[in-house]
Amino acid sequence: MRRRLLIAVAACVPLAAAVYLPTASAETETSAASTPLNCQTVQVKSPAGTEVESVTAVRQAGGTIKGSGLLGGEVSGVPAFCEVTVTLTHPGDGDHARIRTWLPEQGWNGRFQAIGGSAYLAGDNGVGLGAAVKNGYAVTTTDAGVGDVLDVSWALDGDGRTNKAPLENFASRSQHEAAVVGKDVVAAVYGKRASYAYFTGCSTGGRQGYMEAQRYPDDYDGILADAPAISWDEYEVATLWPQVVMNNEKTYPTGCELDAFTNAAVKACDRLDGARDGLVDDASRCDFDPRRLIGTKVVCEGKELTISAADAAVVRKIWDGPRTTTGKKLWPGVPVGADLKGLAGTVVDTDATVKGVPFPVPAYWLTHWVKKSPSFDISTITYGQFTELFKQSQAEYDEIIGTDDADLSAFRDSGGKLLTWHGSADEFIPTQGTVKYRKQVERMMGGTGNVDDFYRLFLAPGTNHCGLNGQDGSTDGLAALTTWVEQGKAPRTLPATLVNADGKQVQRNLCRYPQVSHYKGYGDLDEATSFRCVSPSQY
Repeated sequence: MRRRLLIAVAACVPLAAAVYLPTASAETETSAASTPLNCQTVQVKSPAGTEVESVTAVRQAGGTIKGSGLLGGEVSGVPAFCEVTVTLTHPGDGDHARIRTWLPEQGWNGRFQAIGGSAYLAGDNGVGLGAAVKNGYAVTTTDAGVGDVLDVSWALDGDGRTNKAPLENFASRSQHEAAVVGKDVVAAVYGKRASYAYFTGCSTGGRQGYMEAQRYPDDYDGILADAPAISWDEYEVATLWPQVVMNNEKTYPTGCELDAFTNAAVKACDRLDGARDGLVDDASRCDFDPRRLIGTKVVCEGKELTISAADAAVVRKIWDGPRTTTGKKLWPGVPVGADLKGLAGTVVDTDATVKGVPFPVPAYWLTHWVKKSPSFDISTITYGQFTELFKQSQAEYDEIIGTDDADLSAFRDSGGKLLTWHGSADEFIPTQGTVKYRKQVERMMGGTGNVDDFYRLFLAPGTNHCGLNGQDGSTDGLAALTTWVEQGKAPRTLPATLVNADGKQVQRNLCRYPQVSHYKGYGDLDEATSFRCVSPSQY
């Protein structure tokens, strides 16, 4: 079980190389292949509030880059590059944040890119850096002075209180400082500044991209922020809801039973887009009632199980999402069509007792930051206590890491462009949380049309967490973003390869929110040209 959870965490950024591979359409005439490269003495100015502790510059031969830490991975064919490492500290905080910038020795495309992190890892583990260099980018990332994806040893200080300096680094300031330092390194090494600056990230990286747009609107010309972990203080607690439900109802559906509910819902709602194509285009409109499966037989590991009313009640609550004891909605639930095992994981004890296994990322947030007690037993949380913990997390951490400020006017006025895709079957970050934020921005900034001028959201049917990064389909969001920034051509759709319920790859054009895809009534169901984008009201 532990291994499965670690693999699930790794799914946040499984193939960094796939995320940061712009197509030829992203190429411009900004190539600086002949620019001389100085990889010896690099002078770096300290960003405001910091001191530079050290600077090193080393030529690297390239080749195959192996990713560090739990995520691992590798990228091959990386050309020679200059690696500049800058370590910063905030006087009085005792922190040490490392910023790595890799600069291709030849063939620099004139662009600067920064890469975000995953779970509790603040930056890239090397695979994304290598892929970016392979594609001509000067690229930077920061570790924010914290650890790997599941390392939360920095959460509390010696007195058991929140360790504020590394949290502030992780939440916001280290990414901004990486932008400042990275750009300066580019200028020092190449003798000229980058023509354009981009930020790319998914999950935690997506949240970091939104934080940049909200607090540091001048850092980047374009931000690709996918499946973003925004509203961190709320959604992290909210995604423990499936465990709270199972523990309070004392009902733990097996993985096979959970899959049966998901498969039945996808089958029932498949035709919402006008065709039975194995994809639920608008999962928020799927009203499948899990009680329809009561009495259904499911064979699991050679054993026949019967889905009970209690099983259906648990799934119904999980899909609905967390509520207070009086019925007030706190946050969206797991999307219908998403893998319920991600957050409703279980394990069978040695005495044959079934118990819940919380996904570690939200579990650590609650035990270390909210409860400030690493040994706290999540299985003891009642419905009433859940609401209290949700509100406590909001009160303590929204200003620090909420990342939900809907006023993007400064980013808009700076000329920045924000592009996001989010899988409609995201099992770890509820898709409707991103939709909720987008609606808040629209209310504050004059409606859909005005917001579309600088911020566009695309929902990907049947796609899991960070799934279009190559594990569950693919799309080239960075190419679309560079075209938007550099040529002024805003993406009307986002071409993608999706994987349907049968495991088959199909071509689709992701529709710009709030539009959804609908079958024209004729044409090959595997081809994007057989579908068109319409408003939900036209169904």
